Amino acid sequence: MDNTELNQKVGLNQEDNRDQFQSKFGFIMAAAGSAVGLGNIWKFPYMTGENGGGAFVLIYLISAALIGISLLIVEFAIGRNSGASAVEAYGKYNKKYKFVGFFSMIAVTVLFSYYNIIGGWTIYYFIQSITGNLIGLNAEEISAGFNSFTTNVDIVAVFGIIFLAITAFVVLKGISGGIEKACTVLMPALFIMLIVLAVRSVTLPGAAEGIKWYLKPDFSQVTSSTFVAALGQVFFSLSLGSGGMVTYASYLNKKENIPFAASVTAISGTAVGILAGLAILPAVFAFGLSPGEGPGLAFVTLPNVFGQMPFGSFFSAVFFLLFFFAALTSSISMLEVSVTYILEKTKMSRKSAVLVMCLIILLLATPPLMSYGSWGDIKIFGKNFFDLYDYFVSNISFPLVGLAGALIISHVWNEKDLKDEITNTGEIKFGLYKFWYSFVKYIIPILLVILFLTATGILNI
Repeated sequence: MDNTELNQKVGLNQEDNRDQFQSKFGFIMAAAGSAVGLGNIWKFPYMTGENGGGAFVLIYLISAALIGISLLIVEFAIGRNSGASAVEAYGKYNKKYKFVGFFSMIAVTVLFSYYNIIGGWTIYYFIQSITGNLIGLNAEEISAGFNSFTTNVDIVAVFGIIFLAITAFVVLKGISGGIEKACTVLMPALFIMLIVLAVRSVTLPGAAEGIKWYLKPDFSQVTSSTFVAALGQVFFSLSLGSGGMVTYASYLNKKENIPFAASVTAISGTAVGILAGLAILPAVFAFGLSPGEGPGLAFVTLPNVFGQMPFGSFFSAVFFLLFFFAALTSSISMLEVSVTYILEKTKMSRKSAVLVMCLIILLLATPPLMSYGSWGDIKIFGKNFFDLYDYFVSNISFPLVGLAGALIISHVWNEKDLKDEITNTGEIKFGLYKFWYSFVKYIIPILLVILFLTATGILNI
């Protein structure tokens, strides 16, 4: 069944949806944008800080090279082969597997609902940076200011709505006219700003100790939780299991090289994480602060760093603009997952589908938003709503969807059809195909089961 027949079968509006990415560069920038987000700029540095530095980085790099690239090939193959939304893609060979696509769509919508809140934070802090309001404050004042802002749910909601509106505007323009154009500008700009910040950070007096801590592995710091954290970070950093990569690949033409695109996407996402660490952690050491500050590293510790360096307002503004770009490129892919599905299954226009999803996301965002306010004392499994959402996405849904994708592609699909899809019917040379296929079929499922059981506390290792 070709893409046209499948599109007609599932009710796609050809004029509205199935314009493809116009260039290999555009697709790679969009896929890299989906991968590059808060997981790289915000979460990777603080996860490194919490897990001992260089040893965590090394384990992460190995995991990204082996598991990250392998699963990106899986998701690109599933998406392009279907030419449809994640739901239809997972169920193409057997309808009973559609539940995997549904699960990924639900998970990424939940993710976007609290991700959108942090996206709003980036806008607020960018404004505070360009107005100089973060400069001249001591550490206690910066921390108090962050707590005051995040607990003012009305203000946070306003900035979250602004972030959502910007995301919706890009998605409204479609694949080639909106997402591709935006990402081909945002991603190169993001890399340039990150390199500027990294250069400034590593040249600060006293930064050498931070560079050593960050890049030199200390295996005495490694525990079983280090491996679990690194593998979980690969999923978050590369947008695996979210349906975003499957959805983007559904707009990819049959001539593109899937293994190459997967490799470049993984390298881009990983490079941004490594550069973000270089932009943040040496500066933290240079000013005698702790790298293990957790989620507050970007919004509390870094403003303290910027406030103590020359031209602090400028570098603070650049960082939070970078932070915003990274959040936006990922949020675009998150919203597109559900919008594509709605367009397939209904007669809605893209505008109506985007509006419906924005309303749903605003409703879903209410609990994590209020968890910083009057609902802060409400705990489920010992977690507030914000942490519960993050736990569900990072530790349950994404690894399970990744596991399901690996099993479907290696145990449900006909291997000849799979190889034809990945190699463009033999036109693309993929010398590592046999290794990749065996790794996906036998090794990755075992690793992901261990990750899931350990992350959920069922297995203690």
